[in-house]
Amino acid sequence: MVGGGEGAFIGAVHRIAARLDDAFELVAGALSSDPVRAQASAEALGLARSYADWREMARVEGTLDDGIDAVAIVTPNHLHAPVAHAFMDAGIHVICDKPLAVSLAEGEALARHAREAGLVFALTHTYSGYPLVRHAREMVAAGEIGEVRIVQAEYAQDWLATPVERDGANRQANWRTDPALAGPAGCLGDIGTHAYQLAAFVSGLVPEALAAEVHTFVPGRRVDDHVQAMLRYAGGARGMLWASQVASGAENALRLRVYGTKGGLAFDQEEPNILWFTPQGGEAERLTRARVAGAAARHATRVPPGHPEGYLEAFAQLYRDAAAQIAASEAGVPAPPESRMLTTVDDGVEGLRFIAAVLASSAAGGAWQRIAR
Repeated sequence: MVGGGEGAFIGAVHRIAARLDDAFELVAGALSSDPVRAQASAEALGLARSYADWREMARVEGTLDDGIDAVAIVTPNHLHAPVAHAFMDAGIHVICDKPLAVSLAEGEALARHAREAGLVFALTHTYSGYPLVRHAREMVAAGEIGEVRIVQAEYAQDWLATPVERDGANRQANWRTDPALAGPAGCLGDIGTHAYQLAAFVSGLVPEALAAEVHTFVPGRRVDDHVQAMLRYAGGARGMLWASQVASGAENALRLRVYGTKGGLAFDQEEPNILWFTPQGGEAERLTRARVAGAAARHATRVPPGHPEGYLEAFAQLYRDAAAQIAASEAGVPAPPESRMLTTVDDGVEGLRFIAAVLASSAAGGAWQRIAR
């Protein structure tokens, strides 16, 4: 692991997810840019090998007979690309937190490097790991809601509704609102990309154009804390996306609605064991995790009906699928079909295309912007 030392939220989440299915063992880390803190963090976790610098870690681990198989990158965004390149140069598979990078050019270079090196590059878009999200994807692909007409995604939080970054106490707020560390997109890059990826994952569609606005509500904040966009898809489908980190009273309200010619689907991340399916002209059907019959949901389900699964299990699903793909890659055989819903470096590039188009549209007063591919 690179990053994720003492006091880091997402590093602990990655460690729990990696251990949940016994697919990985954490054996080495460069857990902080501060060598003292890195060593203290490693000792607290009982790491066999601790490094003061991620460059040294990549170089050494790449030469060891028992070196690491994969690296989890849980640093601020500006380090994702350089760290990933260093470990891929050493022949090591990558599991990276999102967003993939701070620019589209960086992301495209990472995708090329991963392809040329023949390495697995997993991106942790957590919500694609939920069993019912995967079931919804299967339903859309099977034509159960007909031809998709409308895609509606939203992600509302309130943790940045006040200028919490100013007192320096909230480390998450400190770096996520610093464009030098987070990149040019604040809320847009942090949670807007989650909403965008979830919409594409379930609907099977990516927009060809958008009209968008990013806005900063908190005076003095250096990145956006709110984004809203209209989406146009090839074939005539339409969509809307909004994400906000200043929506007072909202906790982690990620919601998706997909409407087709034969029915609609509704998913709420805060109730992840339920998926609503309403056939056109029919009664709403409440589908529950562990009761649906789809192969994708079964693969991502761990406990019996009525026992809730949530965020950590969804996160672990990405590690489980990454482990299966890495094992297949090392053995020179095709990855198991059930692991192929894993979000990849290419999904990360698509997210960066979305960011670039939103920023360009907003800078042009909300003008329609084609998404180049």
